[in-house]
Amino acid sequence: MDRRAKIILGVFAAVLITIIVTEIVRPKPINWRPSYYASDKIPFGCHVLFNELTTLFPEDTIQSIEESPYETLAYRDQSQKSNYIFINNYIYFDEEESRELLDYVSDGNSVFIAATDFGGKVADTLNLQVASDYTIKEDTLTINLTNTSFPKKNFLYARGLNKTHFTSVDTVNTTILGHLAYEPQQNVLQETVDNSSPKVNFIKVEFGAGNFYLNTTPQAFSNYYILRGNQDYVAHALSYIGDKTTYWDNYKKSGRRIVDSPMRFVLNQISLKWAYYLTMLGLLVFVIFRAKREQRIIPVIEPLKNSSVEFARTVGSLYYQHKDYTDLISKKLNYFLEYIRSHYYMDTSTIDDKTAKDLAAKSGKALKETKELIDFIIHLKNKTQHSEQDVIALNKKIDSFKK
Repeated sequence: MDRRAKIILGVFAAVLITIIVTEIVRPKPINWRPSYYASDKIPFGCHVLFNELTTLFPEDTIQSIEESPYETLAYRDQSQKSNYIFINNYIYFDEEESRELLDYVSDGNSVFIAATDFGGKVADTLNLQVASDYTIKEDTLTINLTNTSFPKKNFLYARGLNKTHFTSVDTVNTTILGHLAYEPQQNVLQETVDNSSPKVNFIKVEFGAGNFYLNTTPQAFSNYYILRGNQDYVAHALSYIGDKTTYWDNYKKSGRRIVDSPMRFVLNQISLKWAYYLTMLGLLVFVIFRAKREQRIIPVIEPLKNSSVEFARTVGSLYYQHKDYTDLISKKLNYFLEYIRSHYYMDTSTIDDKTAKDLAAKSGKALKETKELIDFIIHLKNKTQHSEQDVIALNKKIDSFKK
């Protein structure tokens, strides 16, 4: 990689790291999405309210319900009275849920619902209708409670409310518990509408032996407004449902976590869920033990071949084919004299009888045998032409000496 490419790569890496660090340290924007989920700490979540329920109802048992109201109410203990709290921007009960909910209230239990709309059979049965006033810009809403036992106070709300109120109720079974009011403004059709007169936003509807408590401003029960000094409104509104076992709905929520995975059905069935977990555990154990019993294949490394013998045979074959016995004898003599110099540390520049005596003494060979070898070498050095028999005889004498 050349210097220019390294510079470009370095600049790119620096820019990428800068972007990542900036995204990490950059403050996250506030999430104003309505959630009303018990664990959500965003402005319109219900983390604060859910955690304060034990303070509002110290004698109650608070249960978070993660399933449909039908599944909870169909198998309830009817001998025990309880409350059910629903808070969301919009709540709709299907046919089965509506039937169970109406039976639940008719048996003497209480249901508290805070929502901007109450669609379905429940609203029809209770003869309820709601409406929302839409204006060009948000303004401050004033909400109050009608119960004289509460301190006379107007609660102000300036963000996120839909100006929803009841337009029709069953006057025989309904008690008005609160109002909302706001200043006249232009609607979306540029028409000025006087909405300064109080609108009903909180009612109690008697049904059988129990009661529905319906509130059209669920935002008032969110983290945002509870932490901004309107906690008294929440405490007073919820005080109507009394000290009983309280169910907190965590199912019909805008911010409810829905699993879209195909495994949803398996994980929702206890038997299938445990079968899945045991299968995964079995596969994990199988992989672990099988990995211990088997090791990876060790490759076979072929040893290097000794080609010295083949090389010698090849060279010998070349000399044999050319029949240059003089050159062959010269090389064998040079090799043998080098052997004497390296093994016995003798000077071989002059070969005579003294060389024979010294070589016999250092090699431990018989003087006669050694002298015959040295004499034969001198004889070959003095010849100008050599024969095949000379090569054979020299080879035999050298081999005999080295043994």
